[in-house]
Formats: sequence, C-alpha cells, structure tokens
Amino acid sequence: MIGLFNRIDPMVRLIVGAILVATVIPVVGEVRSLAQSLANIAIFTLFLLYGMRLSRSDIWQGLGNHLLLVPLVIWIFGAMGIAGWLLWHATAPWLPAAMALGFLYLGVLPSTVQSATIYSSIAGGNVAGSVVAAALVNILAVFLTVPLYSLFAGSTASVFEGSTVVKVMTMLLLPFVLGQALQGFTSGWVSRHRPLISRTEKGVIALGVYVAFSGAVEQGIWRELDVLVWVVMISGCAALLVFGYGGSWLLGRVLQLPRGDRITMLFTGGQKSVAMGAPLALVVFPAATAGAIVLPLLFYHLSQLIIAAPIAGRLSRQAAA
Repeated sequence: MIGLFNRIDPMVRLIVGAILVATVIPVVGEVRSLAQSLANIAIFTLFLLYGMRLSRSDIWQGLGNHLLLVPLVIWIFGAMGIAGWLLWHATAPWLPAAMALGFLYLGVLPSTVQSATIYSSIAGGNVAGSVVAAALVNILAVFLTVPLYSLFAGSTASVFEGSTVVKVMTMLLLPFVLGQALQGFTSGWVSRHRPLISRTEKGVIALGVYVAFSGAVEQGIWRELDVLVWVVMISGCAALLVFGYGGSWLLGRVLQLPRGDRITMLFTGGQKSVAMGAPLALVVFPAATAGAIVLPLLFYHLSQLIIAAPIAGRLSRQAAA
C-alpha cells in the first residue's frame, strides 16, 4: 500500500491532499482573511523565486527559436483559449456557472514548467527549449491570461479592471522583476538550495488550492457535484486533453519542426499550469467563486500527469527503435 502511494506523482498527492483538507477543515469567516493574507505573501514569494531562478541568458537564448516559440504562444493562449471558450458554452447548461467558466480560465492559462520539461526529457525532446519555452509562456501569462479571459468572457464575467491589473502586477510581475534584478546576488544561494525552493513552490501551490477550494466548500460545492456534473466536467477535460495534446503534435508536424522541438511543442502545448492557475485565481477572482473556477484546472492537471508518462515512454521507445 505504501509502495503504491509512493508511486503516485507528488503533485497529484499534493493537490488531492489540499482538496481533502479544505473539505474537512475549510478556512471560513475571519480566518479566511488571515489565510488569504498568508497566501498573498506566499504568491509574492513564489514569483520572486521564479525571477531568481530563471537565467536571463536562457531567456535571450530561447527567444531566438522563433519557429518554436511563436506558434507555441499562439497555440497556448489562442487555440487553447478558443477551445476553453467553446467548452464554457458547451458545459454551461449542465455545470454550475463558476465551474463552467473554469474551462475558459483553464484554456487561457500557460503551460507547466517542471512537468513539461521532465516529460520532454524522457521522450527525447529539446530539453533546453522546453525549459525556456515553458518559462517564457508563464512570464507572458502575467500579461495575457487575465486580459484574454476577460476578452473571451465578455461583460458577464469580465475581471479586467484597474484594481485587478494592479493586483496582478503587484503580486506577480513585481516580484519576478525583483528576482531578475537580484540574480547577481542570489545565484549562488539558488544553486545551493534547489530542494528548499522546490518544496516552497509546492507548498505555495498547496496553499493556493486549499484557500481557493475552501471558498468552494463554504459555498456548498460538494452538494452541486452530482453524477451529471462529474460526467460533464470529466468529458470536458478529456476533450481539452485530446485537443491540447493532439493539436500541438499535429501543429509541430505541419510546421515541420525537428523531432525534439515537436516533443517540446507536444508537452508544453498540451499541459496547463496549476502553479500559475491556483495562485492567480486567488488574486483575480472573489473567494466565493475561485474554488469552483479552478476545479476543472485541478482535474485537468491531475489527468495530464497521468497520461504524460505513457506518452513520453512511447516516444522514448520509438526514438530508441
């Protein structure tokens, strides 16, 4: 039993654990304000660490691969955003309103960084390209995700207001820029404390999921999740997974990218980041709706981790053959 538990991806255990704790012991009332403040500090710290860790030289080097980066950015924010918009409207008659909007939010989120890089490496892809591409689309997400969400959502669910822009810039962009500016002083510390930084990032993600889902529990999310809702949400996530992975692989073939870059396109283009999505939801959305909005993201993230391993293994065996 313990061996089976240890074989489960750590991020899967982390997300499921945060959901279970939020279900049993949600933060409500005055405690929520304290938890939200702690989450805001943690989010600021997370993006400070992102800025400290991502080398400026890697950014400039990666920017040179236009044949990969330009179509990848268009795919992640454009094609996947449109797919999320379609799923929002397709699932709206059967899902709670905030949960259906979660598909739109999921569609305009950036890719994962660590997961996309790991599976690209296993599959024999362009590892350096994966690192830079995933990192760059996460930087672009600070500027693109909220405006694109508001553009697709229209006036009924728009969040692109002056106060939201200030919050995003203060909580996400400012610490990242500070981290970049401090690289000359912190590079040695970052190299020596990579395990600590990794644990901190995972802790922030868990805290973001916990606080966001606590709001959903307080609003009675489990009473709304009947069999039909589960079927519709799972079907929507499955459709987006097929579109994300299949479409990005076909796009790489149409563009005649080298095999390594096609693999990078596959994993970076098909995955979505809970590391960006959960903290950003706390910044952008009201506490009462954030948990329901991120629920499709949480299920999609768990699903992408499950299917990525066999896909990477198959590609690796094909390369060896």
